[in-house]
Amino acid sequence: MSMEKMGKVEEHFQRALELKKMVHRWRNSHTHCLWQITLSQRRNPYAILRMQDTMVQELALANKQLLMVRQAALHQLFEKEHQQYQQELNEKGKAFYMERL
Repeated sequence: MSMEKMGKVEEHFQRALELKKMVHRWRNSHTHCLWQITLSQRRNPYAILRMQDTMVQELALANKQLLMVRQAALHQLFEKEHQQYQQELNEKGKAFYMERL
């Protein structure tokens, strides 16, 4: 083998070693991360339950608030349509019967 080919082979070998080390470091860090996650889950089961309960309560309140906003918007829409309908009838000389007390 010539010196150039030996140099290229050595470069490829070094790259392969670096890649292998990088994959090994990634696997170790991934394993460590998973271990930390499971450890924290085992340490704080009540905290997780409280957090889940809080999330459920917040979702319920958000849904209730959204319902109230939708109802208010629908009420405004109906009121606006009613006013427009009354105005159209007034222009034609007609009106709704309204009992006055």
